[in-house]
Amino acid sequence: MARALHLASRSVRDVALQIAFVAGLGTVVVLGVVTARANLAAQGMTSGFDFLWKSTGWEMNFTLLPTMTTDPYWWYLLMGLMNTLFMGTIGLAGATVLGLGVGLMRAARNPAARLVGTIYIELFRNLPLIVQLFFWYAMANSLPPPRQALAFGGALLSARGIYLPGLNVGTGAAALAVGFVLVACAACLWIGFSNRFRRLDAGPKRRLWLGTLAAGLAAAVLTLLVARDPALPWISLPALAGLKIDGGIRIQPEFSCLAIAIITYGAAYIGEIVRGGFKAVGRGQIEAARALGLTPWQVFTRVRMPLAFRAMLPILINQYVWLIKATTMGIAVGFSDFFMVVATSITHSGQTIEFIGLLMGGFLLINFSLAAVLNRLNHAIALKGHQTGAAA
Repeated sequence: MARALHLASRSVRDVALQIAFVAGLGTVVVLGVVTARANLAAQGMTSGFDFLWKSTGWEMNFTLLPTMTTDPYWWYLLMGLMNTLFMGTIGLAGATVLGLGVGLMRAARNPAARLVGTIYIELFRNLPLIVQLFFWYAMANSLPPPRQALAFGGALLSARGIYLPGLNVGTGAAALAVGFVLVACAACLWIGFSNRFRRLDAGPKRRLWLGTLAAGLAAAVLTLLVARDPALPWISLPALAGLKIDGGIRIQPEFSCLAIAIITYGAAYIGEIVRGGFKAVGRGQIEAARALGLTPWQVFTRVRMPLAFRAMLPILINQYVWLIKATTMGIAVGFSDFFMVVATSITHSGQTIEFIGLLMGGFLLINFSLAAVLNRLNHAIALKGHQTGAAA
């Protein structure tokens, strides 16, 4: 009985200490908020989020959807968040593809391929991202003016940007069509890795994949057909018009330079992660696959790559989260990402604390969502009961 009372009193004491700690922490936070509000009021600055419905009065140089100077702050914040997600998607996809190629070169048997991969990794990994960004931006500004633009396969390259052939549809319709395709691709990934569809045979699963992808493509094509102006041709080609270039799709130097910098810099780290993943695959597993009569391509696609991907994914998650945060470097060259929109909004409105809170909340939402999806994928493909390096 005495021992039970002693244990009960100790547990009660531990709970009381935890409650006291949480209460003290909450008191500090409340006092900080009250003090900040009092200081802001003393300086004639109002707090709150009513300013989100006020017009901004300034322009964004890059948006996926139309914007005007009379738009409210919440719309600009949404556009900045979309720009960050768009840049992050392009950066992650490009860095993954290029990093996979570099990693395969580093893990190859050919000495020349290993040398090229090593040079690339040592060069781009040891140069700060901001230095690479300024380098690509200087290269873009050194291109000729529009009247002497470089023509390449229907595209025009000039100091004002890269002009590509495009569809004669609005940006909103194009963004919606791309969204349908991305949703279809995400659904296909979910079907491929979810436990719910794991019992399906290869034939029904393949038909489900094709049906989902076809539905997404059909929705995208229907969106473009509805938004298209019948009086205009389908394809808009860039052409010189006086001192400027009209038609086509313009990729601003700020956007292209930031994308190139993130892709090349991130690929150097992902290349090393890929090399480490292939090194983690046991030689005995590869020899066993060869002993079964599999071709070199089958050994790579069915044994080496799946096992290496399982070893890479936990480290790739951290690298992807870091690359998303690297999009904030766009403020150095004037790209209107989420960070730049917040910084400019603080300058015009003076609502520093509120905007900093929205900035932190936005990046927490992005990175937590990305990490949650990739962790779910990592859990789905993990080998249950597999012990790496277990003793014989």
